[in-house]
Parts: sequence; structure tokens; C-alpha cells
Amino acid sequence: MLRELNISVNNFFSFDEVLKIKNLNFFPFQMTSSISSNDQNLKASNTNVGNDILNRKLKVIISGGGTGGHIFPAIAIANALKNLVPNIEILFVGAEGRMEMEKVPAAGYKIEGLWISGLQRKLTIDNLSFPFKVISSINKSRNIINKFKPDVVIGVGGYASGPLLYVAANKGIPTLIQEQNSYPGITNKVLAKRVNKICVAYPGMDKYFPKEKIILTGNPVRQDILDIANKREDALKFFGLNNTKKVLLVIGGSLGARTINQSMKAGLDALCKNNIQVIWQTGKSFYNEAKNATNKFEQSGIKVYDFINRMDYAYAATDVVISRAGASSISELSLVGKPSILVPSPNVAEDHQTKNTMALVNNNAAILIKDSEAKDILIRRVIELLKEDAEQSKLRNNIGKIALKDSANVIANEILMLVKK
Repeated sequence: MLRELNISVNNFFSFDEVLKIKNLNFFPFQMTSSISSNDQNLKASNTNVGNDILNRKLKVIISGGGTGGHIFPAIAIANALKNLVPNIEILFVGAEGRMEMEKVPAAGYKIEGLWISGLQRKLTIDNLSFPFKVISSINKSRNIINKFKPDVVIGVGGYASGPLLYVAANKGIPTLIQEQNSYPGITNKVLAKRVNKICVAYPGMDKYFPKEKIILTGNPVRQDILDIANKREDALKFFGLNNTKKVLLVIGGSLGARTINQSMKAGLDALCKNNIQVIWQTGKSFYNEAKNATNKFEQSGIKVYDFINRMDYAYAATDVVISRAGASSISELSLVGKPSILVPSPNVAEDHQTKNTMALVNNNAAILIKDSEAKDILIRRVIELLKEDAEQSKLRNNIGKIALKDSANVIANEILMLVKK
């Protein structure tokens, strides 16, 4: 019955409120004041880190996840740190049952899981367990930190960042968070007053974070997508596509996007009639339905995947992209310079995906289609775009101009500057 109650959780427990509980006998730690910002220049810098840091044994924890938008930037940061500091040990901390528990080990890193999840927008049984999950996760975070003894701790957003970064900051361990979006998530909002540095991808984030802690760095992206210029032929072979036909890439984010998927399913006939090939990432929940719908079109070049591991090949093979407008997706699209139609998710805080998209639309760098209109006009509009080389060229040139490059290395440099000598 609780799931049917339309009760806002604004008056329920937030993460920060749980941390303020004073009278629980089993509360696992002593409350301490938040650490203050280091008195240092926090502008993004390419200043070389001293050799004493680069040559010593370093231990780093990276915490967060939940979606590819958090996980892949985290892995990119880890890879950049490894390139700078060969003698480094990196441990990830994620949320049990979330996709980071699969994707991080696949990238070659160890990960520990916390029993943590987010608040739902309605009062539910899951929400009633939230304070206990926070306390359990803080307990485990203390144990992880005490055992691993990190030199610095990084949060990339997502449920697991909260407890881990909170414990690290209260122990005086240098901390940094990376915010991918133009509107920050609740975890990073709560942590902002406790951490030393905040790396952001958009200007104007001092509306949400202490100005003196902010560094404009852009979003780290998967390393393999940064060099796709000479991969098109191999990419077309990889997906089994014809090099004489246009290719459309459809990505609804790592977990899929139902409106985009339904629009694609309804538009398969039209796409095939216009000789358009498709690489379609559906997410796990829609994969079987999409696979059944595309069986008769497979010889026409309609390729369906629940998740695409070779995104470098997906981008290299593609002429036009349909995508949600998460910050990491936009960062990747700008770096690979692909003409894009963006369908912002309506189910995100403060409609931040629309805000992300408008930053491109206002610079003639992308096309916006509302989620509510996608089923009616998305397929027609993408067919039009694939036929208009001049419009594709304009979008390609303009989206490339907004890319912030080398973000992972910039963030890695800022992290190393925090390490205590």
C-alpha cells in the first residue's frame, strides 16, 4: 500500500539528515566538523606534479556509479592516474547490484560494494530502509578506508559516493568530487561543503557549489573514442554494415530509454525504406522486444544490442546519432563531432538534460526533440537529417567547437595536487 501513496519525500530523510541523527545507540562513529577548503589556487591547471608524488606508492579510492554517466568518467580518471603514476593502487567503491559492479572489474579494477540506494519520489518501503542503508554503508566505508588507507578519495556521483566521501572527509583525507551535469545530483550537493575540490563540466556551477572549490575541467570520456578518425572501415566490418549506406546510431544511455526505443520500433519500416542502417543500443529491459521486432530487418542492416562495448567503433561507423542528453553522452558526442538529435529524459532532477541540450541548441550544435513528441516526429526528423549533408556538416562543426579536451588528465593532475607530501 505504501507504494500507492503519493507522498513527497522532501519531508522524509535525506542523506544529510541521516548523518545528523544524534540518539541512535548503534550509530557507528563520532560526528566531526567538515574539513575546510585548502588554501590553494583551484583553477584548472597543467602544473606538473612533483616527482616525489609521481614516484611514490599511491593509493586512491574512486567511489560512485549507478549509470554509465558516472562509471565511464570514473574509469577514465583511473586510467589517467595510472598513466601518470605507474606505482598506484586504485580501489573502486560502488553500490551493490548496480552496473558498476560489472563494468569496473571488466575494465581491470577492483571494486567493493555498499548496501546503498537512492530515495524514491514517493514514500515507499524502500525509502523506509534508507537511513539503515546509510548507516550500514558508513560502517563499511570506515572499514574500507581503515584497511586500504588511501592517500586521496574521489567521488563521481551516485549513491555510493555519499557515505564513502563523508567518512574520508571526516578523517581528514584529501577529497575531490566530479560533477558531470549542469544540475548537480543530491549526493554531490551534500558533499560539496566537505570536500577539497569540485571538478565541473559547465560554467556557472557556483550557484550550487562553493566558488573557491570549483575547477572547470569538462567530463572525462572513454579513452578509446578519442581516436576514431581511421576506424570507419574496421567499424563497419565489426557491425556487419554496408559502406555505401548511411548509418544511424541510437543510444538511450547505458540503461536504455523507453521513449526512444518505442519510437525506433515503430519506425523500422521507414528507416529500411530509406536505406538507413542502424546500430541500436536498447538497454537490457527492451532488448528482447527490440530483437524480436528487428529479426526480419537484420539483412537490411538493423543491428540491436543491449549494451555496446566498442563505442569507438559505434561512433566511427556512424553518420548521425540519436541520444539522451546526459552529460557524459554530450561530452562524447562533442569530442567525436557527430551530428546529433537529442531527446532529453523528462525523469531527471530539475530537467537538467534539457538544460544540457539547450547549451548545444543555442549554438546550432544539436537538434532537440522533446520526449513527449518523439513518437510522432523523431524518425521523420532523423531521416531528413541523414539526407541533408549541409545540415550534418553544420552540426558536426559546431558541436566540435564546444568540446573540452583532455579532461581526464586535467582532473588526475588536480587529484595528485591534493596528495599530502
